[in-house]
Amino acid sequence: MSRTVVVIGGGYGGAAVAKALDQDTDVVLVDPKDAFVHSAGALRALVQPDWAGNIFFPYETLLERGRVVRERATSVDPAGVTLASGERLDADYLVLATGSSYPYPAKMTTDVADEALEQLRGTHKELASAEHVLILGAGPVGLELSGEIKAAWPGKRVTVVDPAEQLLTGFHPDLREDLHRQLDDLGIDVRLGTGLTAPPPTEPGTVGTFTVETTGGRISADIWFRAYGVNTNGDYLGDGRVATRTPQGQVRVTERLTVEDHAHIYALGDITAIAEAKMAGFAMKHAEVVAQNIIAQVRGEEPAATYQPSPIPVVLLPLGPEGGVGQVPSPDGPAVLPAAAVSEYKGTDIFIGRFQELFNLT
Repeated sequence: MSRTVVVIGGGYGGAAVAKALDQDTDVVLVDPKDAFVHSAGALRALVQPDWAGNIFFPYETLLERGRVVRERATSVDPAGVTLASGERLDADYLVLATGSSYPYPAKMTTDVADEALEQLRGTHKELASAEHVLILGAGPVGLELSGEIKAAWPGKRVTVVDPAEQLLTGFHPDLREDLHRQLDDLGIDVRLGTGLTAPPPTEPGTVGTFTVETTGGRISADIWFRAYGVNTNGDYLGDGRVATRTPQGQVRVTERLTVEDHAHIYALGDITAIAEAKMAGFAMKHAEVVAQNIIAQVRGEEPAATYQPSPIPVVLLPLGPEGGVGQVPSPDGPAVLPAAAVSEYKGTDIFIGRFQELFNLT
């Protein structure tokens, strides 16, 4: 029976689908990292370095039957994967789950957990000595970073700038109103409709007083972070043998999450061209659909699980451990969550318990 599954990428969706397939298939998870990185906790790790080790989970505890190959995929074809070492992994089923990259500190710049921890602790020391922090980007990452900084150092000045004219466009007006109120209460200076005429002269995350010109005047600060600029990780698809990527570097999939024209190749998470926000929670929901369909195929059944994105945008945006805003779907439309609910769902521990369970560490 054909049952070898190669999962390329061990992030949120890749790790979840490998775990779900472990008992029913011969699963091989390919990822260059030595540990899963819970990126949603990275901003908390930056301001709480003694807690930072909690966002890293060793891959060796994830699977009972399957195996993890610490390598980088360089190309794929309908029959398998070629690794950077030249090794070939033949596969009956492929899952493309390589996610996306994003500026540090929201995502790490190294594949080695110990090096990432050292970098986080070094940046923490730089940040601790700064009086005024400039954050470029007022999306969920930039705002969450501003809230974490204020929770750790209430006396620091934090300025967030963004060319957009509105925070969280497309979300309920009540959510945006509450978000502005909480940001004001925290003393976070949010300047919308504002762009820099040139980037700061210092490296991100490095202390060094500077002044930048913006479309709304000058800003002087001691350290800055970039909170925009997501890039899809899909270079291994460059030869087009499996898929032609969109201009955004993504892969078109069917409602069963198969890559177009390939009934045995699946894609999930950020690499998919599904019209929804690229969030860890969605990638893990994709993983459930993919696992159900592959298991059905292995058993000789017709795959029937499908995925439909929610028409209602979703967000859980903590502003430190106790604040934040959220929106989830409900039968009556978008439901706006109060800060207490956001704290309970995500802000208190950033879902660490969920991943301890996934990696068999409870």
